[in-house]
Amino acid sequence: MTQTSNDFGELGERIAARYLERGGYKILARRYRSGRRDIDLVAEQDGLIAFVEVKARHGDAFGDPVEAVHRRKQRELTKSAQSWIDRHGRSGENYRFDVVGILVHDRRAYVRHIPNAFEKA
Repeated sequence: MTQTSNDFGELGERIAARYLERGGYKILARRYRSGRRDIDLVAEQDGLIAFVEVKARHGDAFGDPVEAVHRRKQRELTKSAQSWIDRHGRSGENYRFDVVGILVHDRRAYVRHIPNAFEKA
């Protein structure tokens, strides 16, 4: 990954975090690492923990950003989420996987949040 694409990914994560915070979520972790895998955001709202994958794109030439979270990525997220739960989870918490797609076009960011985007893979 080039520095430019890494910077753009970080921008997408900041936009997604701000969007979620405005929606009442508390960001518990950013770029949580588990070995070579990571979770972009771990967010909490009313006792529910959301493991959030953020996909940011310039324009729509490659399709909707949320469609980029394919089966292999879902399996990786599931493993990373289990690591987070093992280290930080508490009894009674509920968990889900969300995807936030960020589409940047003409210096504007369009956000699409898909709660419970997929089941544990």
